[in-house]
Amino acid sequence: MNTESTVGPVLVVDFGAQYAQLIARRVREAHVFSEIIGHNLTAAEIAAKNPAGIIFSGGPASVHVDGAPSIDQGVYELGVPILGICYGAQLLARDLGGEVSRTDRGEYGRTELTVVADDVLFSGAQPRTQSVWMSHFDTITVPPVGATVTASTPETPAAAYEDVKNRRYGVQFHPEVVHTPHGQELLEHFLYDGCGLAPSWTMSSIIDTQVELIRAQVGTGRAICGLSGGVDSAVAAALVHKAIGSQLTCVFVDTGLMRLGEGEQVVETFQRHQGIELIHVRAGDRFFERLAGITDPEEKRKAIGELFIRVFEDAKGGLEDAKFLVQGTLYPDVIESGTKDAAKIKSHHNVGGLPDDMDFELVEPLRALFKDEVRKVGTELGLPDEIVWRQPFPGPGLGVRIIGEVTPDKVEMLQKADAIVREEVKAAGLEREIWQAFAVLPDIRSVGVMGDERTYGFPAIIRAVTSEDAMTADWARLPYDLLERMSSRIINEVPGINRVAYDITSKPPGTIEWE
Repeated sequence: MNTESTVGPVLVVDFGAQYAQLIARRVREAHVFSEIIGHNLTAAEIAAKNPAGIIFSGGPASVHVDGAPSIDQGVYELGVPILGICYGAQLLARDLGGEVSRTDRGEYGRTELTVVADDVLFSGAQPRTQSVWMSHFDTITVPPVGATVTASTPETPAAAYEDVKNRRYGVQFHPEVVHTPHGQELLEHFLYDGCGLAPSWTMSSIIDTQVELIRAQVGTGRAICGLSGGVDSAVAAALVHKAIGSQLTCVFVDTGLMRLGEGEQVVETFQRHQGIELIHVRAGDRFFERLAGITDPEEKRKAIGELFIRVFEDAKGGLEDAKFLVQGTLYPDVIESGTKDAAKIKSHHNVGGLPDDMDFELVEPLRALFKDEVRKVGTELGLPDEIVWRQPFPGPGLGVRIIGEVTPDKVEMLQKADAIVREEVKAAGLEREIWQAFAVLPDIRSVGVMGDERTYGFPAIIRAVTSEDAMTADWARLPYDLLERMSSRIINEVPGINRVAYDITSKPPGTIEWE
């Protein structure tokens, strides 16, 4: 997905940790398209992507360690503007005649930076003294040949350097983090002034580009989309429908394991408001029958996935002429988890892992986008907030939030408790600050007292996390009065639940879901 017809992406070279994803997001926030690549690509492979600029990310290694990540030296001969960040700046300096020293005086956290020149990165109205976020032990003491120092800190003589003639730039700090207040401005100077790019990558341009690509791919053929009720498949379906209209048919398999009222909402949105041809399969009884007696988490997931495929196959029986399958694959699905090798493509199926004998050509209009960008596209396409801002939901649904055997009674209990959690988060005005907030029903019971009677019921566990992309997540510090309202309502309104707990585990070491 290019910004325009001929301008290539800004490539973010991944040297480890989570820096690459954050940098890529910041570039996109500047309305310039970015793509993450592995550091092991050859110069020829990088050149083939027609990059408008290259950014070397930070990373946890030292450039002095044997086996530390490096880059094909031919990249420096491509004539493409390069910005090195932290480790990337040290690598750039080391490769191009500068010096990176082990001074035994690292810098971590907020640091005062003094700007001494304003060629490109610090041009404009940026303050001469500003706060930046450092995280390094080795120090750039001499910039690359041809570069001049443009900023320094007490411990880093060359905290920023610029070689304007060859369009090579380096900063020892992290401009992509919020703790560097002027960091986004610096990145924009690199993109607009250093690379000569225009801020033209917008939601409208994304939609227009994808509509053209979808029409070119599908032609006069028919496409089918397995709607899950989630944001990704919903936006993908709406985008493809905009492109090919009645050539698209959606299949919504209602497993009986969705959140309260979501099945009806999906039908209402797509069939009545969006005018999309929708096959609604009510298969709850089949799923409960298949899950009877199963308690092992992996076995449950497998059972749900396999049955979903069978139901999906049955539903598409009258659509044998459909040659294209629409999937809501996102960019984090495409790159390896943890970006160990961003060039490697993952096999990802939003409809449960399709068997080899389902011979479709995939249509994946969202595969270059992060979740927040998908939401913006959904809003631009006219989808309601109830769909666009729906929290991420696992493919197997509530089946993985019920620990132990899944039964209709447990699903009903969890649906009600989960609805209360989400209603209260929304009422508190925190809906868009929380990545996910939901309830879990564990496979234990405890004694309680309700009125004058002892009870023996299930606990509900509330899980709420903050995150940008689900790669990592922190438990949300919800106000005590909000937790109290949730607990009181769940115990009073959901028969069978007599106790409420709050999960304060981050990811890592835990996962967001419980199974």
